[in-house]
Amino acid sequence: MAGFLEPAQFVRDEASLRRVWAPGESLAYTRWLATHHYENFHVASFLLPKRLHQDFYNVYSFCRWADDLGDEIGSAQESLRLLGWWRELTGDVYAGRAGHPVFVALSETIARHSLPPEPFLDLITAFEQDQRVTRYANWDEVFAYCRYSANPVGRLVLYLCGFRDAQRQRLSDATCTALQLANFWQDVAVDWRKDRVYLPQDLLARHGASDADIARGQATPAFRAALREAVGVARGLFHEGLPLARMVDARLSLDLELFSRGGLKILDKIGEADHDVLSARPRISRSERVGLLMSGLLRWAAHRVA
Repeated sequence: MAGFLEPAQFVRDEASLRRVWAPGESLAYTRWLATHHYENFHVASFLLPKRLHQDFYNVYSFCRWADDLGDEIGSAQESLRLLGWWRELTGDVYAGRAGHPVFVALSETIARHSLPPEPFLDLITAFEQDQRVTRYANWDEVFAYCRYSANPVGRLVLYLCGFRDAQRQRLSDATCTALQLANFWQDVAVDWRKDRVYLPQDLLARHGASDADIARGQATPAFRAALREAVGVARGLFHEGLPLARMVDARLSLDLELFSRGGLKILDKIGEADHDVLSARPRISRSERVGLLMSGLLRWAAHRVA
């Protein structure tokens, strides 16, 4: 849409930064960003109530901006400066001040659903950490990172759908951490190009593997053994979180199940490749995605009848 820019271009465009954003055009901006961004994951799927679509666009746009400020700027120092600015804007919106279109739009969602600031601030912390930390010594450090990078997203989804209890949050955290791990294991080679390794260093060492295997692009038996164990950890977390789909309304239930089944399918694809994610990135084909949707719809329908 004319006049709308993605985050990396927006922060370099003085006209966009100086522009006074009215509520209506701010809502249009977040809707545009959520439905046209190159990494759009259809946050407001056809399964969610229409009354929540704009709220999901607004929350997604916050996340997308924070992610791009971390990964699309090209300088760790500049990314940290911009993420600090994004943190200040987050504080401003909770103080009743908003000028940036994402926050003008998000202010309505925050008020409507009583969203606390912590999930938003935690996400910024994760993107800041990505600028400073490129290796993780053990599982505790990886899980601590996921607590900031992934779990807040699930909690925000629960808030938007009217769920605020600790039990559902715990199950959501398991699912979101599992999704983050599945993405990590799928993208070992991609993350290496950013000088990031999320496989725990002690896990690699225990199996006789190291960063050198990744650098050479060689899925040695030692690397495969380490990744096999890592896949098992992610799979266990997916299964731990699956009961959440039976504790929410039917539409959200199907979305949650599709995300979990999709993540499990990625783990299956890694296994089918004998845990070689360095030669080629495991992908779910279009037909497999359709199969996941159809099987999810059947389970959803059976659940509704029951």
